Amino acid sequence: MRNYYRVMLGRGNMYADVCRQRGFIGAGFDIKQDLSNSLPENWREFNQKFIPIFLEVNPSKSKIAAGLSCGALHTISKGIQVGDIVLSPNRQGRYFVGEVTGEYRFVAGSDQPHQRAVAWHEELVDRSDMSESLRNSAGSIGTVSNISKYREELEQLIKDEAKTQALVSQDPTVEDATVFALEKHLEDFLVANWSSTPLGNTHDLYETEESSGQQFPTDTGPIDLLAISKDKQELLVVELKKGRASDAVVGQIQRYMGYVKEDVAEDHQRVRGVIIALDDDKRIRRALQVAQGIDFYRYEVKFDLIKS
Repeated sequence: MRNYYRVMLGRGNMYADVCRQRGFIGAGFDIKQDLSNSLPENWREFNQKFIPIFLEVNPSKSKIAAGLSCGALHTISKGIQVGDIVLSPNRQGRYFVGEVTGEYRFVAGSDQPHQRAVAWHEELVDRSDMSESLRNSAGSIGTVSNISKYREELEQLIKDEAKTQALVSQDPTVEDATVFALEKHLEDFLVANWSSTPLGNTHDLYETEESSGQQFPTDTGPIDLLAISKDKQELLVVELKKGRASDAVVGQIQRYMGYVKEDVAEDHQRVRGVIIALDDDKRIRRALQVAQGIDFYRYEVKFDLIKS
């Protein structure tokens, strides 16, 4: 099954027009060597080799920024498959759309030497036609964003074919599809209103030049929200239950916390977790009695009608 990616082509997407005219997507990240023989399937192996090279050229960058940059370079060069669809903003409220048609190639002397051939469509997708959730994901900070979870909506937008069947989660751990749908929107609400939440009093959403704290990528899936304490001493992994089985969400947040501790946190930073759910969940509470460093929050939905 093909995947869908939003790709930024240079800072501020400055190379988008050139890439569309010449039929490719590309990246640089100050890595000037041919990667043809240096693209393992596992991006972590790639990062281990190229993070030191990136930091040697960019000594002022953090370990996190280096990891995100190298991870994005691996995704563009290796992770995206032939047949996958890429979207890239044209800086005028629309997105170029194309299908990846070629494997990795190195073009020495180019501003974006690490390239993939792309057959760009004539039609563009209007940002205003996207759902709010897709707009947020397609507009997230970072070089590459996997937006495949909006596959059906994107197919409708790209092919202009009406699709009336509601989106249904294929995650076997989802127990309540209604709550799953509600909490997908809650994630966007939390981002938009972060400063007004209790977590926003002590933490800011994590942000770098390459990524935002929403849907932060890991090797076992994206974290719903990643935040950092205002004193920069703590990273906070936030997961919405999204109708999933309690044991599944506790195990998942523990895996994410392990990843953040190993691959994102600096030596002086600690890692904690938060699970947010609609109902007071006894199974989660019992699991958290023996799980260190994870808090549980319950949210309420309030609805008012105001006559005008």
